[in-house]
Amino acid sequence: MLLVVAIIWGSSYAVAKQALWFYPVLGFLAIRFGLTFILLLPQLRGEGRRAIRPGLPLGLVMLGIFLCETWGVMLTSASNAAFLISLCVVFTPFVEWAMLRKRPSTLLFVACALSLVGVWLLTGGMAISLNSGDGLMLAAAVLRAVLVCLTRRLTADQQVPPLALTAVQSGVVMSGCLLLGLSLPGGLPTLPQSPAFWAATLYLVVFATLFALYAQNLALGRTSATRVSLLMGSEPLFGAIIAGLWLGERLTLTEWSGGLLIMLATLGTLRFGSVAAPVVGEGKAQTAHPGASVN
Repeated sequence: MLLVVAIIWGSSYAVAKQALWFYPVLGFLAIRFGLTFILLLPQLRGEGRRAIRPGLPLGLVMLGIFLCETWGVMLTSASNAAFLISLCVVFTPFVEWAMLRKRPSTLLFVACALSLVGVWLLTGGMAISLNSGDGLMLAAAVLRAVLVCLTRRLTADQQVPPLALTAVQSGVVMSGCLLLGLSLPGGLPTLPQSPAFWAATLYLVVFATLFALYAQNLALGRTSATRVSLLMGSEPLFGAIIAGLWLGERLTLTEWSGGLLIMLATLGTLRFGSVAAPVVGEGKAQTAHPGASVN
């Protein structure tokens, strides 16, 4: 099930890129998270109300993540997006250092250096060309790391239902995107009629969000968090392969080398750096893969 989730998340970059052919970023995010919010609204009854207080600030951070990430996917290749967003795993210990004064181990500094070399190779090596989309994906990775640490702080020692937290965060992202979209000159265009757009959006809501959260909840009860993290660490590799097969994207040998170095740094951080975190964007308060998202 975890490998299926990794494949689904890997495919989500290509799926989101396809959806953006039919509708602008703000409208796409408002629809996507609006559907998620409606489906999860019943979770806010009873104990689910505990998720409202931490969910509001976490939802604002998640809004920033998905604005950067979705515009980034639109402006760069799905392959680059998949590799670059996984750097949140490497960034998390350093954000934790800044926020919680917890110094990372020496191995994590090595992993960070390895990931920087990987980014350099992925974006062109000697002829480096970090475009705006790549920059936005790096910003999204940093914000994900912030969300990981903030989620730990706001949900520590609290029994916050993960689906309820996801509902609140989704509501905040939907509201923020609607406000931003309607404030622009001309507002948002009419809803797209393309079946391909709605199929892509429903795929992201049902499989990349709801099924993925259920699968990780189930897996964490039956295996170790480290094993979960290592299995989910294959997400960017699947993302690059699916982008090649579906969208026809091709990476050079140099770019593949950079992407694999990023994966090695990520897996090394997870395996030896004791990095584990709530699922980003899914509102999961248990330990899981910190790179996970509702991609």
